[in-house]
Amino acid sequence: MSTRSFRRSLAARRFALIALLVIATVALVIALDHFFLDLPWLVASVALLVMLPIAVALVHRQLRPTLSLFRALTGSVTSFRDGDFSFSLRWPGHDELGDLVEAHNALGDVLREQRLGLVQRELLLDTMVQNTPVAMLLVAEGGPIVYGNLAARRLLNQGRKLEGHTLDAVLKLAATPLREAMARGGDGLFSVGDDDEEEVFHLARRGFRLNGRAHELLLLRQLTVELRRQEVQTWKKVIRVISHELNNSLAPVASLAHSGAELVRRGQSERLPEILATIEERARHLEGFIRGYAHFAKLPSPRLETVPWPDFVSRLSSQIAFELVGALPPDAGRFDLAQMEQALLNLLKNAHESGSADHDVQLSVRRVPGMLRIEVLDRGSGMNEAVLTNALVPFYSTKRSGTGLGLALAREIAEAHGGRIALANREGGGLMVALVLPA
Repeated sequence: MSTRSFRRSLAARRFALIALLVIATVALVIALDHFFLDLPWLVASVALLVMLPIAVALVHRQLRPTLSLFRALTGSVTSFRDGDFSFSLRWPGHDELGDLVEAHNALGDVLREQRLGLVQRELLLDTMVQNTPVAMLLVAEGGPIVYGNLAARRLLNQGRKLEGHTLDAVLKLAATPLREAMARGGDGLFSVGDDDEEEVFHLARRGFRLNGRAHELLLLRQLTVELRRQEVQTWKKVIRVISHELNNSLAPVASLAHSGAELVRRGQSERLPEILATIEERARHLEGFIRGYAHFAKLPSPRLETVPWPDFVSRLSSQIAFELVGALPPDAGRFDLAQMEQALLNLLKNAHESGSADHDVQLSVRRVPGMLRIEVLDRGSGMNEAVLTNALVPFYSTKRSGTGLGLALAREIAEAHGGRIALANREGGGLMVALVLPA
């Protein structure tokens, strides 16, 4: 051990103090023994009386700075625990306690920098959340609102704070469409207002656990401008589709009518029945197309009712063949019976028309966490990427006589129930179409 290391060591300093006391005590005993040769007990008593106060004073003087440092460390650690990292300590010695003080001060600097960075990030996040146009509500299990940003306050409580209120109490003052959207559960769209003042909102709900307690995050986003822009694009697409379908039917009808008139003028009526039958077939196809469009455009809001699964599946099987896969959920479903029946009949019909064998057309109804999943499966030809991308677009069809409304109608019904539709090719061939609905 070097001389510097020896000086820095607390143990060495304590050892030096003890050695000094022992040497002083021995020297005192020798000196006293010279004067009191026959009285060793007196020598010991005098030496003890003299050296004990000196030893206590020296030890107290030696430990006093250390004890002060320990008290300072206790207060500083308490401040750290309370989130105050501004304290630092000073120790004049170059020993182990000096190293401890340096480590303590370095820890305080790190914690102070981390706290400052965290505060800055919190301020940035709070600024972003408060100024976003999306209304945000964080609701704890049981109803109390934990957090609401400025957009939520303006939308639901006339700009006043929402924290501490129950969600039910706030919704009592909200517009009826919002209450109905909340009651339906899941994500969805709803409209507030009438005619030119109508505003369209999207409601998104996400559940999670915070500090061991269930919470739900509600997001309300105004979509009026985006939807109006999209509405124009949709109308353009619809007009193109209808124009295409009308041209496909009316052009051959006009041509056939002209041919029929020419044959009548010539007195050649043998082909008239064939021409008239073709005209009738194209007219009926056009009638079916318009009727399907009108039905799709006038889909009413779902009327939810409790439906036992065995009864529902029995109704379906009486109209179209399929194989039930797995057990049905024990709890009854809650949906619009007519709309859900129509959606699944369309999907099962598509499955039969996919080229799949009848016994490979299957229906599965099962519970997944927080959701209900209804799957229609087949072993047909499936879909390529282009068809999968456009399959849910209204009027898009790969069938020569198809209207392109079956999957689009199923999607509309699923979303009206607060759910969604998913399509995927199956391993080994075929297609899976799933309606995912709130449980």
